[in-house]
Amino acid sequence: MAFSDRLLEGGEPIWDAQKNHPFVRELAAGTLEEAAFLHWVRQDYRYLLDYARVFAIAGSKARDEETMTHLFGVAHEILDFEMDLHREFAADYGIAPAELETVEKAPTCVAYTNFLVRTAHEGSLAAIAAAIYPCGQGYLDIAEYMADLADGDHRYTPFIEKYTSEEFREAVDWMRTFVDRCGERYPGEREAMEQAFLTSAKLEHRFWEMAYTQEGWELETDADAP
Repeated sequence: MAFSDRLLEGGEPIWDAQKNHPFVRELAAGTLEEAAFLHWVRQDYRYLLDYARVFAIAGSKARDEETMTHLFGVAHEILDFEMDLHREFAADYGIAPAELETVEKAPTCVAYTNFLVRTAHEGSLAAIAAAIYPCGQGYLDIAEYMADLADGDHRYTPFIEKYTSEEFREAVDWMRTFVDRCGERYPGEREAMEQAFLTSAKLEHRFWEMAYTQEGWELETDADAP
């Protein structure tokens, strides 16, 4: 069994939880509340800035030129293309780029990006590979599930099409191969890879919840207390 398949097998309950989350199911049906989707757009925009940083840090740790080149290239692609997609989503709903750039991260977004950046700085290349994998494979798998659930086109169809596109599939294929290669080359890192993978997968699930509940930093005041 490929190491990436072993990771996915261990994360199957988390994948199932994601597929059953109301954000996912309602987006697939086109009935998701607009405010929840826009919360995802804003928070994922902030997430992607750090996701790009993680790829860049991974590139600096790579030992061969091909891997280094690809990782730096992915960082550039995220900044140059994927964030453009979020700006397009935002523009469709009247959100200016300047607003996206000043959005405060919600607690779950902080937790996820802090975990990724800390793993990138402190962990091995193998651990980084495992930590970034749930975002790629997860979005592909969830978007394919959404495509199966969807009954015709609706306002969220571009989201589904983006994450089931051939370009995105190719990106995920590379990530999967990267994980397998690290698992083979660094068998002593496999336990750390499993832990990194599962932590990111759990945070992926929490990210849907964060968007659906429009999580923020609201504080309970004395007046709110029972």
